[in-house]
Amino acid sequence: MSAAPLLRTEKLVRAYGSLLAVNGVDFTVREGELRSIIGPNGAGKTTFFKLIAGEVTPTSGRIWFRDQEVTGMPQHGMARLGVAKSYQITSIFPHLTVFENVRVAAQGAGQAYDFWRRADALTEARARAEEVLVTVGLAPKAGLLGTHLSHGEQRHLELAIALAANPVLLLLDEPTAGMSPEETDETMVLISELRAGRTIILVEHKMKLVMKISDRITVLHQGQVLADGTPEEIRANETVQRTYLGAS
Repeated sequence: MSAAPLLRTEKLVRAYGSLLAVNGVDFTVREGELRSIIGPNGAGKTTFFKLIAGEVTPTSGRIWFRDQEVTGMPQHGMARLGVAKSYQITSIFPHLTVFENVRVAAQGAGQAYDFWRRADALTEARARAEEVLVTVGLAPKAGLLGTHLSHGEQRHLELAIALAANPVLLLLDEPTAGMSPEETDETMVLISELRAGRTIILVEHKMKLVMKISDRITVLHQGQVLADGTPEEIRANETVQRTYLGAS
């Protein structure tokens, strides 16, 4: 794993009136790392994700991506730098086919839109979509409408949409939400495989899986960093046990 920081934040704050959803967070993730963010409900995890994805503007503090300051950069700008995000609530085009969902994402990442060009002429986007569907195990269902997939398959399709742009940094917001134990296991194996050549930041509530898959874990509590360390260090941290693990 490279020692170079890929993304870092300094004293990052997001306030909603008097509520500090994120309160002075210093955070660094290094290239090739699989970092998990955990914490109780209301800890600030989703807001922090939105800040680093460019969905929300910080109230104060700074964000860097590969030594470029990106504080306040909008989501489409972060996407162009190589940041992709999946959502806690599944977000796909239900009435397009599985293949079309991914091809549209690949087309948007690779070239300017040409509304008069035939879709079957987009050879690069087609090839990328086919490659990604093989990666996530959905190639046999490429012709089905998105709405006809199971919940777990729809979550994998959303992963495929995020992967279509070949991102450097992949942000996954509770990718196993609502899944069966079998689907959860399959998804975590897939995430482990996806880390080759990219960095992953993961928000996930299933602690056994987080402990198994992560290089490092950051614990948020009341908008602040409570602890940061390896899975073994987090498991042994008495403050984390009292605040989070012991309550779950």
